[in-house]
Amino acid sequence: MLRSPLLPLVLLLVVLVQAQLRPLQPGPADPLRLLAAGDGPQPVILQGRLLADPVTARPAAAPAAVAAGPGPCRVLLQTAGGRSELGFAACPALREGWGVRVTGLLRRPRPAPHPLLAGPAERLARQGAWTRLAVERLEVLHRPATPIADLRRGIAERFVAAAGPERGGLLAALVLGSAVVPLPAELRADFRVAGLSHALAASGFHLTVLLGAVLAIGRRLGRWARLALGAGAMVVFLLLAGPQPSVIRAVLMGAIALVLLESGRRGRPLGILGLSLAGMLLLRPAWLHDVGFQLSAAATAGLVLTARPLEQALARRLPGGPPGAAGWWRSWLAPALAVPVAASLWTLPLQLLHFGVVPLYAVPANLLAAPLLTPLTLGAMGLAAVALLLPPLLAPLLVPLGWLAQLLLLLAHGVAGLPLAQWQSGRPLPLLVLLFTLALLALVLPGTGRRLRFLAAGLGVGVLVVHLVLLGGDQLLLVHQGEGGPPRDLLLARHRGRAALVSTRADGFSCRQAGQLAQALGVARFDWTLLLDPVAADDPACWSRQAGRVLAYGGGAAPLAAGQRLASRGLAVEALAMDSHALRLQLGRHRWLLLPDRQALTTWRLDRPAAGEGVWLGVRPRPAEQRALLERGPPRVWLSGAVPTGAPLPRGWRASGASGALTAP
Repeated sequence: MLRSPLLPLVLLLVVLVQAQLRPLQPGPADPLRLLAAGDGPQPVILQGRLLADPVTARPAAAPAAVAAGPGPCRVLLQTAGGRSELGFAACPALREGWGVRVTGLLRRPRPAPHPLLAGPAERLARQGAWTRLAVERLEVLHRPATPIADLRRGIAERFVAAAGPERGGLLAALVLGSAVVPLPAELRADFRVAGLSHALAASGFHLTVLLGAVLAIGRRLGRWARLALGAGAMVVFLLLAGPQPSVIRAVLMGAIALVLLESGRRGRPLGILGLSLAGMLLLRPAWLHDVGFQLSAAATAGLVLTARPLEQALARRLPGGPPGAAGWWRSWLAPALAVPVAASLWTLPLQLLHFGVVPLYAVPANLLAAPLLTPLTLGAMGLAAVALLLPPLLAPLLVPLGWLAQLLLLLAHGVAGLPLAQWQSGRPLPLLVLLFTLALLALVLPGTGRRLRFLAAGLGVGVLVVHLVLLGGDQLLLVHQGEGGPPRDLLLARHRGRAALVSTRADGFSCRQAGQLAQALGVARFDWTLLLDPVAADDPACWSRQAGRVLAYGGGAAPLAAGQRLASRGLAVEALAMDSHALRLQLGRHRWLLLPDRQALTTWRLDRPAAGEGVWLGVRPRPAEQRALLERGPPRVWLSGAVPTGAPLPRGWRASGASGALTAP
């Protein structure tokens, strides 16, 4: 069956369709049932087992896993019927596998107010959790032995203690994967910008290095001994890295390939990949929605289908003369280039769809990193055994490996610091991504005819032109976040590829949301940002990194005086009065009145609006104010928050909802 990839690929297609048609949803016994179809909060008692060590609740840019401390933290709880995320105001000393009983307020997590933003509800749904519990009382029921979790924790802690958070964390990630290792936020960000994130994530490359070393050691042994060695290596890799989708995919493919190799048969890699992915999705369809799974599958398909033909094409075209002593340069460079180019091309549509950024130097960065990754991975795996068996020897043995790790760190930081290290292309429409993927497949798959390649190139160029036209259009986007605290409103105005921002809050959460929107919309930097919050920003540097100029009303800063403007080409905001936040926004040829509070609404009633102006209200209008709005007749009125009860909204009026978004060209 594996000699032809047709059957596994058909099976994979059936599973993909089934998984896509069956959206993520809770089971009948999930803790969500305790909310009785409401959103909460509801006082409940939950009992279950912790699925991991607590993770400090920090911004998205912070490490994904850090040691528990005095601040707030969160952890997933597995109950008899499902999962729920526990939130602690002060992080207790808890460990993976412990059984606990918790009392607190249960609620649904807040969904993202806009599709371009990442919300708690979407994040938890991908982990199979549908509720969050704010813990008020904790009782530890039992502390069972957790040797595997202790093993992972011990390796990471000893590497970090011996070599520091950067070098030690990097070496630990090469063994365990970054999902279970506390890595500095700057390191993660720089590896992502440089296109080297795969080096930190446990994947098929790490298993290939481990299997290659183990099988080389046992090459003189018998077949069954080699199978046992390979199986043992894969089990150890799976236990250390954990059951992540990319790890399970690598182990399944490695196991199938090893059995075929030792039995003297040959299987087509594409068939092995299709069978592995189909088996994974049959067992757990939710993995289809995991970005790591998607990237791992796409990169592997690229290596299987494209790397070898691309290597042959490069070998024919690269300088170096005929094969032999004079052609060593070509024989080394062709495969070294083919692997990162194939992986980058096949993961490019997913990069655009999920992140809206493209690391421009990923191929040269991977080319330079390739000679370092294999010795680093093998050395880190060997020193992991030393860290467990002979801890005093770890520090001296780490010295030479630490130099290599430092070289890789310097490479990642250096590439990330280059001008235009990543292109913020913005997240294209899903239809454009689909068309671009079809065009890319026709260009990179071997055996495609010249005419079809020509048509595919034209389609790709057309998709790019449409996307750039959409990015360059005028747009006003309102994002309202009104649940779980004071209302937050972000108004993002775009004009010919540039953008400006008005925010009613200056807190870190609003700043991070603004950064996510900017990246997803392809905005490298706001022309200017106006913060209407009377409270000073808790992290002014966050806003300064995102905008050429930031004007804040909080912390004693002087607001715009009546008639003053904050402007860039085609984007401007003007204050209508000194004693209110009433503003007039210019967006190309469009004009909008921004009235974030009732005092601003009162100011507007004394002002004559320009013809065709839209109005945004940050407060719900009273009956008299609504009549005044109807009499003045603005063509568009936006309300932040839920639709008022009673009569329907007048024509031209729209409400964002309790937590939602509105957009207009």
